[in-house]
Amino acid sequence: MLPVRLFVMLLGLLLGWVAGRALAVVQPTELGYVNTLSLMLAGMLSALLLAPRIEGVSQTLLGRLSRWYAGLSPRTVAAATSGLIVALLLSVLLSSLLRSLPFYNWVWNLVITAILAAFFVSFAARNAESFGLLAFPQVRRRPGSKLLDSNVIIDGRILELARAGFLDGDLVVPAFILRELQTLSDSHDAQKRTRGKRGLNVLEDLRELRPLRVEDWDDLTLPTTDDKLIRLARDTGARIITNDGNLGKIARLHGVQILSIHEAAVALKPQVQAGDHLTVTISKGGQQKDQGVGYLEDGTMVVVEEGLKFRGKPARVLVVNNVQTNVGRMIFAKLDRDENQP
Repeated sequence: MLPVRLFVMLLGLLLGWVAGRALAVVQPTELGYVNTLSLMLAGMLSALLLAPRIEGVSQTLLGRLSRWYAGLSPRTVAAATSGLIVALLLSVLLSSLLRSLPFYNWVWNLVITAILAAFFVSFAARNAESFGLLAFPQVRRRPGSKLLDSNVIIDGRILELARAGFLDGDLVVPAFILRELQTLSDSHDAQKRTRGKRGLNVLEDLRELRPLRVEDWDDLTLPTTDDKLIRLARDTGARIITNDGNLGKIARLHGVQILSIHEAAVALKPQVQAGDHLTVTISKGGQQKDQGVGYLEDGTMVVVEEGLKFRGKPARVLVVNNVQTNVGRMIFAKLDRDENQP
């Protein structure tokens, strides 16, 4: 970071000049200017040596400041600003009333301003909800609303939930999500174009099933769609419907409630027990010799002992074990030799 390094060197040069001038006052000598130049050079070189460490510390502090700023709610900023304005106005009023006192000077004015600012800013920030309509009238608090993420729209299963009546409250599509889907549908990449068009079609079908509201809100200071979605959910008190696991973790850290269709689907999966019979199509070989691997309709992997000879064919298998791993559920089975004819 060249600006930081130049600033540190300039600061070292300035400190050397101050030290040289102070030395010239304490011990006047004909070499005062030479000593001052020497101290300025020493200060600049010392700053140059310390610059890499200072740059590292400054980058850490800037990173923390950026994360803190990104987590601020617009209502909190508006409330704190309003509190600071009230504090400054009261400070001017009190200084006009107290300036006739003999002991009153600018130091007392500064102290009173600091105390008033600390009180009113902290009080306003704790009661930020009262300032939401003042700063951002276009975003109203709707605790029962549900914000739709782009991935859950493209997924399409939300249509079945809407038909079954499991989605209550307002369904809200933020304007930046619509723009993301439009960008995908206009993409030169065929796969992205298909995903974007599917998302727009799902929204059309969803709109026929139940009311769908578009929230015309955006914050250009936030870099990603996920950041905007979390900020909007915090400001409106809405919950986010998504299938993005990382978004869900970050949103929960910000105190935003998440409804994950994927987690709901996993929770509602029928649990396969040892001894159950399944019919699975072997699609590829496994890690062990003669092992076959197939998949259930929900994507669950089924590892079949000696099942490779049925590759590309449906096979009747007997469940031996059911294991939950960090990447999902796996079923281990063996061929039901009474019903399979290789």
